[in-house]
Amino acid sequence: MPTRNAALRKAAACFDNGAFLADLAALVSRPSESQNPGAGPELLAYLTKDLLPRLQAPGFDAVLHENPERGGPPFLLASRIEDPGLPTVLIYGHGDVVHGQAEDWREGLAPFRLQQEGDRIYGRGTADNKGQHLVNLTALQQVIAERGRLGFNAKLLIEMGEEAGSPGLQEFCRSRAALLEADVLIASDGPRIDPARPMIFTGSRSSLTFRLSVDLREGAHHSGNFGGLIADPAVILAHALAVITDQRGQIQVPEWRPDTLTPRIREVLAALPVPEAGFALDPDWGEESLSQTERVFGWNSFAVLAMKAGRPEAPVNAIAGHAHATCQLRYVVGTDPQEILPALRRYLDQAGFGMVQITMTDTGYFPATRLDPDHPWVRFAAGSLEESTGLEPHLLPNLGGSLPNDCFADILGLPTIWIPHSYAGCNQHAPDEHALMSVLRQGLIGMTGLFWDIGTPGLAPPPKNSAPRKSACAGQPSPPERAA
Repeated sequence: MPTRNAALRKAAACFDNGAFLADLAALVSRPSESQNPGAGPELLAYLTKDLLPRLQAPGFDAVLHENPERGGPPFLLASRIEDPGLPTVLIYGHGDVVHGQAEDWREGLAPFRLQQEGDRIYGRGTADNKGQHLVNLTALQQVIAERGRLGFNAKLLIEMGEEAGSPGLQEFCRSRAALLEADVLIASDGPRIDPARPMIFTGSRSSLTFRLSVDLREGAHHSGNFGGLIADPAVILAHALAVITDQRGQIQVPEWRPDTLTPRIREVLAALPVPEAGFALDPDWGEESLSQTERVFGWNSFAVLAMKAGRPEAPVNAIAGHAHATCQLRYVVGTDPQEILPALRRYLDQAGFGMVQITMTDTGYFPATRLDPDHPWVRFAAGSLEESTGLEPHLLPNLGGSLPNDCFADILGLPTIWIPHSYAGCNQHAPDEHALMSVLRQGLIGMTGLFWDIGTPGLAPPPKNSAPRKSACAGQPSPPERAA
């Protein structure tokens, strides 16, 4: 008789016997750099040569779809529909990676060759995102191998442009909403807070990048002849930046201070450790009344990414005519993205900085998202992961970074469950990117158990097209049972 424990043993054996690493090595060897203009053939080959056979073997129907944005890479949509009355899970991942940066990797390592050293597995995409979506695909295969079926319907969406801003993804989700219809999104990306412990997050902060400029005159003028006679744009810009936050980085623009750090969100964040950084954090930076986890996961933050006046590489005795700074606001749910720059304009004008120009440099950005941490799918997934791993997962309302989660949460209207299989020190987007063997193995066991439980009648929240189960208390849907 098929059992949950047998499926978990199959998953562990698949990892321990080297089969998983062999599959990951094949995926990593594909230089699918979406930021490389000439990588189109490799992006397509990742879908057609690397993923299609893997999906067709366990009975998925897979179709390539053109990107609605001209020049954008295609999407792969695969589905296994076992019964329209069963829950449907949408699974997302991206097969593209950032530039390999081969010349900057440590000696003995290469971006598109898998290399194991102890618990670390090096290679571009091991953490972001090939290793993560391979965990989920392999977990589906283990459930099918043991049970003979999933017990639910699965749809898989793989894009090849996430590292280039997910071109066309929003429009694809709008135009293909019927094909993507599901009850929940379950996906994996980003890092855990603690590499030893599973984690769930349900949304992400967003960011808006913009430029502040002070343009006073053409050219630079001798500081001896004109110092004290002409305004210095760098000094004006520095003072303008100084009124946006105070000296410890606390945001002063009223509309940039969110009101969504509720008592329940603070309670959830209080259970989390301070993120591991590998370097010293500054406890006296940021909103003074908040904890460090609240500052990065529950609040907005302002940063100056770059600034310039004159020629920093070769200063001369002259007052520059121009100064500019590239700035960014990371923001949570509750901040209106359409009001970010107008609010800053009003604030700078009131402070006497009408000469400071504001230009938005983002051509597109992901809105902030967050799911109620008490949502039935969150509680169900957390219970299942704990049952499989023996560890209560950390629960994070949203990442500090950004993901295209709005496509699923806002456009498709799905509850969104993200279960990362990486950690903060993975060198994501940098030379020597790596994943941890221990995290991938634990992730494979946890996801196998989760998919098993979704396919076990009566455990998962009911499909949205069925009548909700009622409890005897106030007519509310009863909470899902713990996975057995």
